[in-house]
Amino acid sequence: MQRSTLWTTVGGVAAAVAAAAIAVPLLTAGGPAPAAVTTHSAAAPSTPVPGVPHVDAAALAALPEAQYSAVVDGLLPWDRTTTAAHVFHLTADAPLFGDGRTAPVARFAKTDFLQQPTTVVGLRRQGPWELVLTPARRQLPSAAGAGGAAAQTAAWVPADLLTAVAAPTARVVVSTTEQSVSIVSASTGAVQQHFAAGVGTADTPTPTGVTGYLEERYADPSQGTGEHPIQLTSLHSSAADEPYGGHDGGLIGLHWNATNSGAVSHGCVRLSAEAVAALDALPLGTLVTVE
Repeated sequence: MQRSTLWTTVGGVAAAVAAAAIAVPLLTAGGPAPAAVTTHSAAAPSTPVPGVPHVDAAALAALPEAQYSAVVDGLLPWDRTTTAAHVFHLTADAPLFGDGRTAPVARFAKTDFLQQPTTVVGLRRQGPWELVLTPARRQLPSAAGAGGAAAQTAAWVPADLLTAVAAPTARVVVSTTEQSVSIVSASTGAVQQHFAAGVGTADTPTPTGVTGYLEERYADPSQGTGEHPIQLTSLHSSAADEPYGGHDGGLIGLHWNATNSGAVSHGCVRLSAEAVAALDALPLGTLVTVE
């Protein structure tokens, strides 16, 4: 399951490409956060909103790409859950900014690692900005100390580089205590489908108390997932750099495995064929909350 390693250095942090329990096919071509956020809004800020700085093409190209394998210390930790978001595609490569929004720390590429339009999940509009989730890490667990690393990150992106796509009508809830996966209505929270699941062990736990999103999907039988598509999320292991021992960013995937119940994985969520098929019917950008 090992792939070629990518390295990105930002602010003195080397981006080691690690694996949680699933490998991504590599193509050659802040502090504790508040509780759950439930709405996507453009509420008026209490302080003036900064304008969007100009970033020329050369400076943009020189920024590290905030993809699944990167570690970018200027990103914002997103250690919370949310039940509502907007979904976008990019009109061009876009700079990503941290809290101060004075200089970009990374960039989103218009297309992702599978050369498909990059799926961007927006949390909040603020003037000319959209706060979005990213598929990159902010910090490796080995550098984070006892508190562990954030399983999900966020950043500010200029809103004029986003184009809206249809919003998902459902979201995914993973329960590590019940060892289950539920597909629930995005509007009412009613459970539409419910499946047993295998989750991380005590040594390599599935991160909890956080929301990510379905980032991509692909089939790779060499990883022991059969012909069933791997549902790749934007979440990462918060406990280990490379829980599985590979080289793909400590990613958390939802995928088929013959053993799909109990605390049995390296952090990924193991599912039956029926459950994978149900997730495969959901659009990219669907929120995934782990409780």
